[in-house]
Amino acid sequence: MDATASWTYQRPTQTALGRFFDNRAVLVFFCMLPAAGLLLIFLTYPLGLGFWLAFTDTQIGRSGEWVGLENFQSILHDRVFLNTVWWTTFYTVVATVGKFALGLWLALLLNENLPFKSLLRAIILLPFIVPTVLSAIAFWFLYDPQFSIISYLLVDVLHWRDTYIDFLGNPWSARWSLIAANIWRGIPFVAITLLAGLQTISPSLYEAALLDGASSWQRFRRITVPLLMPILAVVLTFSVLFTFTDFQLVYAITRGGPIDSTHLMATLAFQRAIPGGQIGEGSAIAVAMIPFLIFATLFSYFALARRKWQQGEGND
Repeated sequence: MDATASWTYQRPTQTALGRFFDNRAVLVFFCMLPAAGLLLIFLTYPLGLGFWLAFTDTQIGRSGEWVGLENFQSILHDRVFLNTVWWTTFYTVVATVGKFALGLWLALLLNENLPFKSLLRAIILLPFIVPTVLSAIAFWFLYDPQFSIISYLLVDVLHWRDTYIDFLGNPWSARWSLIAANIWRGIPFVAITLLAGLQTISPSLYEAALLDGASSWQRFRRITVPLLMPILAVVLTFSVLFTFTDFQLVYAITRGGPIDSTHLMATLAFQRAIPGGQIGEGSAIAVAMIPFLIFATLFSYFALARRKWQQGEGND
């Protein structure tokens, strides 16, 4: 045997099945297949079924027939539905503004060097950690006309009022009570997310602005807001989506009352479809929510386009 002969490894011939599974596209397909299957079963099918039912006169216990746009024409002439659309929009706008104002203020505060900063962050997260129904029940007790701790303090302790407050007894007091509960529930999400964004901003930018004589407002306007804009857009979109589609908080506290004045589109759709038995009409109300949600998603997409401008590049 020649000592100088070199040994070479001969790779065994790969079968067709082996080449098939070595293909990157095939591996990506099989890795995504479980997630796609779950989305198809739990998202696509219910959404498609809801669309179909919105164009039928289906009722509980009776199969429906195709009626076209009749359900949508009916709800467009329904005073309760029109008031619900107005109230849902008002509720979403006011609650979102309140959550962003207080959430941004808390994020700026927690971004400073404070004692017990970690403990404060944990405390702020509590409203978001507590289950929504449990929070709603707690607010229901706070708003109770006879046993409210707020009324007790104002009437029996501070003597600022002569009568207890009926938080949920008339339309506007019930509406503002729901907005307050939603803001309390949503502040932690906004605050913690914006705090994470604030901590990605380099302190050297603020130091350079201080050397140039910039005031606190100028630093906030010229540095903080532009660099937070991508995160602000994402948080704003999720906040709008969560608020617009709110169900548990409203249903547990007021169930749409008094006199259907606090119904959101989600709770009204449920009331018409399940307790009311009109599944077709309830589905039409639910489908009517989709244009609003699409608008919020498109807003997020176009707002995120500012990111390239912030990095010195041109927008597409």
